[in-house]
Amino acid sequence: MFIFEWLNSQLLKMEWLSNLVKTLVEQVFGLTIQDRLGGSIHFFIYDVIKIFILLSVLIFAISYIQSFFSPERTRKILGRFNGITANILAALLGTVTPFCSCSSIPLFIGFTSAGLPIGVTFSFLISSPLVDLASVLLLASIFNWKIAIAYVIVGLILAVLGGTVISKAKMEEYVESFVYGNQMTDLEEELTTRARLEFAKSQVVDIVKRVWLYILIGVGIGASIHNWIPDNIIGAVLGQDKWYSVLLATVVGIPMYADIFGTLPIAEALVLKGVGIGTALAFMMAVTALSLPSVILLKKVVKTKLLALFVGVVSVGILIIGYTFNVFGYMLW
Repeated sequence: MFIFEWLNSQLLKMEWLSNLVKTLVEQVFGLTIQDRLGGSIHFFIYDVIKIFILLSVLIFAISYIQSFFSPERTRKILGRFNGITANILAALLGTVTPFCSCSSIPLFIGFTSAGLPIGVTFSFLISSPLVDLASVLLLASIFNWKIAIAYVIVGLILAVLGGTVISKAKMEEYVESFVYGNQMTDLEEELTTRARLEFAKSQVVDIVKRVWLYILIGVGIGASIHNWIPDNIIGAVLGQDKWYSVLLATVVGIPMYADIFGTLPIAEALVLKGVGIGTALAFMMAVTALSLPSVILLKKVVKTKLLALFVGVVSVGILIIGYTFNVFGYMLW
C-alpha cells in the first residue's frame, strides 16, 4: 500500500515537481504560493510541465497498443457482434482508439458504409473522445483513482446507452444517402515492432502539436480561477448547492472545442474552489463529446432528426451523471 501511494504521489501527482516549482517561485520570483501571483505562477508552471510529461509518456505507451487497432481491424471486430454486446464492445474499443470528436466522424462514415448498425457506431462515436486511457491517468493525477475509475464507468455507460437508444429508434433513414455508398478501403497490414514504435512516436508529436495550445489556455484559465476569482463568486454561480450548476456547466461546455487535456486544469481549479465534482465532469464531458465543431461535422452526414436525438441523449446523460456525482461524489473525494 505504501509503495502504491508513493508511486501515485511521485509519478502521477508529481509532488517532487510541485516542490521544485515552489522553490523556483520563491527563490527566482521572490514570491510565495500563498500570494495570488505566486500561486498562479506555481499552478501554471507545475500543471503545464506535469501534463506534458504525463501526456507524452502515456500517449507513447497507449499508441503502441493502438497500433494493433487500425480502423479496418476495429470495424472487423465490431462486425462480429450484434445487439447490446456490440454497443459495449464499441464503447470499449473507443477507449483505446486515438480519435477526437472531430476525427471520429470519418470513422462514422466508414463504419456505417461497411454495414455496422448506426447504434453501434454511435457508441463508438461517444466513447472515443470521451473516455481516453491517457485522460484517465491524468484524472487520477489531478483528483484520485476513485474519481478516474468512476469517470470511465459512467462514460462507458453513457456510450452504451446512447448507442442503444439510437439503435432502438430505427434512425437509419436519417443518415445521408452518400454515407452508405462510401466504402472503407482495407488498409490493414501487419506492422513490425519498429514501425509500431515509430507510429507511437509520431502520435506523441501529432497529439502534442494538436493540444498544446488548448493545454496552455486551459491551465491559464485554471490558474486564474484558482487564484484570482473569489470563492464566493464561484460559489454563487456554480456552487454545489445551486440546482442549475450542472445544467449551466453543460450549456457552457457545448460551444467550446478543446481536447480533454485542456479542460482538466479548468475542472481541477473549479473543484478546488468548491464546485461540485459532478459540475466539473459535466463541463468536461460536454466539451469533449458535444463540441460545436464535431456537431457541425456530424450534421454533414446525418439529418437533423438523428442529430437532435444524438445531442439530446448525450446531453441528458451528461446531466444525469453530473447531478449524480454532485450528490454522491463526496464519497469518492
